[in-house]
Amino acid sequence: MKYKALIGLEMHCEISTTNTKVFSRSRNSFNECPNSNVRPLDMGFPGTLPVVNKEAVKKALTMSIILNCTQPEYLYFERKNYYYPDLPKGYQITQDTKPAPIGINGQLKYDCDGQFKIAQIDNIHLEEDTCSMDHYETFSTLDYNRAGVPLLELVTKPTFHNSKEAVSFLETMRNIYQYTNISEADSKKGQVRCDVNVSIMDENLDETDPKNWGTKVEIKNVNSFSGVKAVIDYEIKRQIKAKEDGTYDEMEQQTRRWDEETGTTIYMRNKVDAIDYRYFIEPNIPKFKISTNWLKDIKASIPKLAHERKETYMNDYKLSNYDAAILVKEKNISDYYEETIKCGADPKLASNWITSVILGYLNKELLNIDEIYVTPLMLKELIDMVNKGTISSKQGKEVLFKSLEEQKDPKTIVQESGMKQIGSSDEILKIVTEVLDENTENINKYKAGRSNVVDFLVGQVMKKTRGQANPTITRKMMIEEIEKR
Repeated sequence: MKYKALIGLEMHCEISTTNTKVFSRSRNSFNECPNSNVRPLDMGFPGTLPVVNKEAVKKALTMSIILNCTQPEYLYFERKNYYYPDLPKGYQITQDTKPAPIGINGQLKYDCDGQFKIAQIDNIHLEEDTCSMDHYETFSTLDYNRAGVPLLELVTKPTFHNSKEAVSFLETMRNIYQYTNISEADSKKGQVRCDVNVSIMDENLDETDPKNWGTKVEIKNVNSFSGVKAVIDYEIKRQIKAKEDGTYDEMEQQTRRWDEETGTTIYMRNKVDAIDYRYFIEPNIPKFKISTNWLKDIKASIPKLAHERKETYMNDYKLSNYDAAILVKEKNISDYYEETIKCGADPKLASNWITSVILGYLNKELLNIDEIYVTPLMLKELIDMVNKGTISSKQGKEVLFKSLEEQKDPKTIVQESGMKQIGSSDEILKIVTEVLDENTENINKYKAGRSNVVDFLVGQVMKKTRGQANPTITRKMMIEEIEKR
């Protein structure tokens, strides 16, 4: 029997770019010092009242529009009641499906290995994050810096069939969050987390009929996209094995957690239903109307997203699909590329230098492009020096690496190192003649048909000039001089 998987995702992403938290005036900023961004409201002290952060609502509506969701006429918040140490109030201010949250019934086109697919969106809602907890052998620590940070929870329908599709969608979403300046979406700072829902069904059954779906298993708080891939791959295999063992039908709807050390999912509890949370309208936040004009203004303010920049790079700058995809994968890299072009660099050459040299350096040194010394203007000036023949392309790469490592302007390095390329025909002819006089046997080899000796002879010229001779002029002159003898 063959099976197919139905996978749904619940992607939690902090809105990291508002000044304050979603309902309190506490700073919304990543801080390594625990419990330093905290106000009385975050701690659930009596007498404190929430005030909605309008900018967080605006950013939530931005994402709702991008996901082609339906926005509500009125915005409500609700209480989700449960007791846990990460929630001092004993409830979370969030949005359920009734009344409608910030967006429902959307869809998003995403690229998976060069094929466009459509992800069906159930809803996206705005809520407050909980505090972060670290568990040790005999105790746990609580950091309330994260408590009250605005959090967007995106819930998809069971729209994915394998881990590759799920991760491609998540990468697309991360790009959108970054390009719209809604969030840094940095998993290292705990800004992105996922719950993964997996079930399997017989391959020949109609997946549009929920009656054919298998038992849903939810895996909580997966903190990386690589973790999402591993969870899905493992859980599909585990459930298929249960099918083949005859134990699948006995399996209950459940919540599990991912154990990275063992590479397995571990049972936690039966799945809690929404009724257990006793949702009701938050009494301290009145509903307010979302105006049509505000939605129009938000829609007009949405910047070019990654797929739109990619189309520009391919259509206007004639970059390959591969290079364009690399450049738009991270917003800060795309911004660096666009700034280099604004400085006057040729788009294709700028792409080559960034994708082949700068990104290689970043990966090796585990750096962000915002952390390097070489500015877009410096890169443009270096490209100009190579194009004008001031230095060779080989020298250009050496200069760029030296500039990155020593934090010196490329122009300064060229001047201090005396790297200026020899382009004078008279100077090059003198050295070509000298090399031929020292290697007369290679002249005969060339005339006997071994044209590859030219490479050796040009190399000798480059050695004598420490790489400063123009290689194109040198090669042309070398062949001319050999044929004269």
